[in-house]
Amino acid sequence: MCRSIKTLRPPALPEEATEEEIRAAALQYVRKVSGFRAPAAHNREVFDRAVDLIAEATADLLDGLEVRGAAPARQAG
Repeated sequence: MCRSIKTLRPPALPEEATEEEIRAAALQYVRKVSGFRAPAAHNREVFDRAVDLIAEATADLLDGLEVRGAAPARQAG
């Protein structure tokens, strides 16, 4: 898909992914799918909203994954 997006779960990433890493992956995904590195002003709102939603979905995914041999997933609290 997009070679700039790295795996954000252990063991590929030794520690929990940071919010910045999650957002960077979401941004790369939206750039790839939309075909825009930076959207025009009239597309900025929908572009940014997509990045936010994908970052949120990614954080939910990482929080819920159970990886064999890794520490339990972090719990929101």
